[in-house]
Amino acid sequence: MSTSTTSGAADGARTEAATSLLRFATAGSVDDGKSTLVGRLLHDSKSVLADQLEAVEHASRSRGADAPDLALLTDGLRAEREQGITIDVAYRYFATPRRRFILADTPGHVQYTRNMVTGASTAELAVVLVDARNGVVEQTRRHAAVAALLRVPHLVLAVNKMDLVGYAEPVFARIAEEFTAYAASLGVPDITTIPVSALAGDNVVTPSAHMDWYGGPTVLEHLETVPVGADPSGDPARFPVQYVIRPQTAEHPDYRGYAGQIASGVLRVGDPVTVLPSGRTSTVAGIDALGEPVDAAWAPQSVTVRLADDLDVSRGDLIAPSGEAPEVTQDVEATVCHLHDRPLRVGDRVLLKHTTRTVKAIVKDIPSRLTLGDLSHHAAPGELTANDIGRVRVRTAQPLALDPYARSRRTGSFLLIDPADGTTLTAGMAGESFATAPAKEEENDEGWDF
Repeated sequence: MSTSTTSGAADGARTEAATSLLRFATAGSVDDGKSTLVGRLLHDSKSVLADQLEAVEHASRSRGADAPDLALLTDGLRAEREQGITIDVAYRYFATPRRRFILADTPGHVQYTRNMVTGASTAELAVVLVDARNGVVEQTRRHAAVAALLRVPHLVLAVNKMDLVGYAEPVFARIAEEFTAYAASLGVPDITTIPVSALAGDNVVTPSAHMDWYGGPTVLEHLETVPVGADPSGDPARFPVQYVIRPQTAEHPDYRGYAGQIASGVLRVGDPVTVLPSGRTSTVAGIDALGEPVDAAWAPQSVTVRLADDLDVSRGDLIAPSGEAPEVTQDVEATVCHLHDRPLRVGDRVLLKHTTRTVKAIVKDIPSRLTLGDLSHHAAPGELTANDIGRVRVRTAQPLALDPYARSRRTGSFLLIDPADGTTLTAGMAGESFATAPAKEEENDEGWDF
């Protein structure tokens, strides 16, 4: 018997799923106190286990500190503890009665920009720290630009070390005004500024007694109440096929289902859909979730979709509403962040991984490299090195159903991979297709003729 899902119940479930979890990232320049802020947030929200706190206290004493160094709660690598810096992205999971959190603590050094891109790529909010004594510096602008580039919808400026400037309101106001103007020029839709002292705990979890002139929320209050997770029904459905299910048993002799995770939107039984890149059409005949039939499913649920017609559908195909399907193309223009120490050059042969689909590709052009400090473009750089952000044009061997990244962070992103060893080289954010006419095929002797 089919299990019906009422519209009200579905809306309620979508709202709960959308607001109960917040993914956020932290970033800041060197010595701005970012790890201390994260440690204070975990400690004061009672999210640190007793043995973890004991280990931090022991490590702090061994370094000659009189009090526990809360930065050690996130700086987990030995090299990080020895140098007192953050090197890799540290993920922490914690919860309060109001919301669950996944925190990505990202490095502040310029040479680790790629790590921030990794940590912020799935974040719905980014916390950028500045030292109240130094104000907005180049690295602050870099972090804000990366957050804007990745279309992180909410940006928080935490002006740290207010205790070292006498908790002076004019200092905070000047920094907040400068940063807000810069972030707004980048197109960030929501900007919040909070004065804090991570070392003393001011305005991190509890309100500060030293800054009665500030009437806004603490960092934790803002994290608990910021609206996140837009209603999935507002986005067109995207369903990348991960696996084809054909049990062929006596009980289910004709069962054919397509399993995967809904990337965006809502799928309903009866919806007319198109399978890409083939372009063949059908209707959703059934949706199975947790082994039970349902009338509707929404992102980010993992389900099995059954179609009314017996189509040739395989891993990597994309099922989308017939009236809102993305364009299919082999010519991709995108903004990318190069992640690997080996440069990316024009003519490089790579693999392009988009959702569950992986195809061969050639880097046709690198039109420009972005300088994040002043947002200037360096034309025709010839190559992209580690941490570089630039524009690339890629030709794929097979067509892809790519959304613009501005429309969908999930189906508008991709990776470039080394075909020789599977190393991830570059993370990309797709823009509009740069060529509408078929590209001229290039001759070679290695099976990359496209």
